[in-house]
Formats: sequence, structure tokens, C-alpha cells
Amino acid sequence: MNKDKNVLVLAYLGDAIYEVYIREYLINNNIVKVDMLQKEAIKYVSAKAQAKIVNSLIEQGILSDDELEIFYRARNHKGTRHPKNTDIITYKHSTGFEAIIGYLYLEDKKRLNKIINIILED
Repeated sequence: MNKDKNVLVLAYLGDAIYEVYIREYLINNNIVKVDMLQKEAIKYVSAKAQAKIVNSLIEQGILSDDELEIFYRARNHKGTRHPKNTDIITYKHSTGFEAIIGYLYLEDKKRLNKIINIILED
């Protein structure tokens, strides 16, 4: 089971997968200018946006126990490095979110699509 994989590896994968989902969503919404695509994508893929999304998913009780376990393992992973434009807590929540996306991509694409649809409906 991929739940036992290194959570940072799952987050690495999840970062790329989530970015593709968001880009596809924006393109399907007829945004055709690259600068506008980038501005809109940031609303979903920035660490701040991802932290807000994952906290909302948790508050709404949407995440399964396995997904929460992945999130907490990634969030609590030791390390103090983070981008200059965000604080460590936001970054760790974002990493946890990306780990969930990576995990679901490997384990359950149907569930991943459901989570993405919930995010995009908000």
C-alpha cells in the first residue's frame, strides 16, 4: 500500500498532479491567456490556498481516516525549510495536502477526482 511511502515523495507527486488538474480545469473554463492562467492557478496551488483547502476538507469531515493519516504524517514531518513567501505552518499544511493528492493518485483515482471536484465546487 502506498500509504507507507515516504510522505514527502507523495507530496512531490501530489504537487505535480494537483497542478495538472488545476491547469486543465482553468483551460476548460476558456481561460486562454497564459498570464491569466497563472494568476488564476495561484488561487488554487499556492501554499496558502492549499492550506485553506485542506483545513476546509478536514472541518467538513470529507477526508477519510487514511487520508487524514497521510496528511498528519506529512504535516508533522521533521524539517524547518520552507519558501520565503509563506510561514512554516502554512507550508506544512500545504505539504500535507499535496501528500494526500499523491497518495490518492496512486491508490484511488476515483476518490481523487471526487476530492478535486469538491475543491473546484467551492
